[in-house]
Amino acid sequence: MQSLVRGGTRWKRFAVVMVPSVAATAAIGVALSQGALAASFTVSGQQFKVSADHLIGKGFVQYGALDTQAGGKQIPVAVSAFSSATITNLCQSVVVPVLGFGDVTLKLKAGGGGTDVQATNLYIDLDQLDADATFTNIDIGVSASDTNPGYAKPKDIGTKTLPGSFAQQAESADLTKVHQTAWATSAGTFNLSGLSLSVKQGSGKNYECY
Repeated sequence: MQSLVRGGTRWKRFAVVMVPSVAATAAIGVALSQGALAASFTVSGQQFKVSADHLIGKGFVQYGALDTQAGGKQIPVAVSAFSSATITNLCQSVVVPVLGFGDVTLKLKAGGGGTDVQATNLYIDLDQLDADATFTNIDIGVSASDTNPGYAKPKDIGTKTLPGSFAQQAESADLTKVHQTAWATSAGTFNLSGLSLSVKQGSGKNYECY
């Protein structure tokens, strides 16, 4: 790993929590709408997988927070936010256990065929990421309450995140070969070009995104 410097920093194949996330799709089956979504909601007890060939994000900010599941269990996450993002070949999959039937995998694809997915004010709560990434003008160790006002704005400061807690920010993030697991995502707008949704009985690599 090369030293972190201001400018074009590149981290190869990393898999840690406090790193930028690729944009995840909104929950499968939930209508996508324009305008800011709620900053806080109770998350399900299931993670979902997301993969993408390429993500270009602008106005990146990341900070630590806690998500709350139904029943009150809290989950530590890294919230990755972009003021805007463009994603190529996006895939999301989630395995849902169905009583008396077994595992069912729901898989969503979009952004293929030359027309990318577009998102604004995108927030992703994740706990795992693998990717190749290049950051432009990155600042690591910024106070969560003092990030660049032109970038994505941290939510839940003072409730889920302490004002002076660790954060990082960058003018842009360029990620390729992305695999991640996430608990939740929200966006102001999410335009899924070439949307395709499949539901199949079973689970594993032959059914999920990876």
